[in-house]
Amino acid sequence: MKKDIGGHRPVMTTLFEKILSGDIPSHPVASGEGWYAFLDIFPRREGHTLVIPHRGVQRLADLTPTEQSQLMAGVTYVQKVLGQHFDTTDFTVCVHDGPLAGQEVPHVHVHVLPRTENDGGSTLMAMWPRTMSSEPDHGALASLSANLQGVK
Repeated sequence: MKKDIGGHRPVMTTLFEKILSGDIPSHPVASGEGWYAFLDIFPRREGHTLVIPHRGVQRLADLTPTEQSQLMAGVTYVQKVLGQHFDTTDFTVCVHDGPLAGQEVPHVHVHVLPRTENDGGSTLMAMWPRTMSSEPDHGALASLSANLQGVK
């Protein structure tokens, strides 16, 4: 355990922080300023890589703009590495931002999966059932759009 910034309550050290510290082994792919990339131990396909920021925060919004930039630089570097190895320029890049989004380790991480012809993978749309209507509800979309643009 470690103490939070205010030093008041203990905070659990995440699996990824233990990987970063070397307490738990990993299978590295690459690393750079502010990020580390390693192979997922339960890959959805060969080459499934996780890219994590050095600082252990749960959500993307908790990263500083510099950390966000470093993380995305890591993602694109990993795409280059995986692309050369798997001879592809196509990737599924996914972030589960919080537990309700499917995040299992409370430390921001980006999944990078190389995609190749007939790899058995699917699209984001396959993750949810089909909508009830075959026609878009432009009225509801316009209303939501207006409400979202008002959020500061």
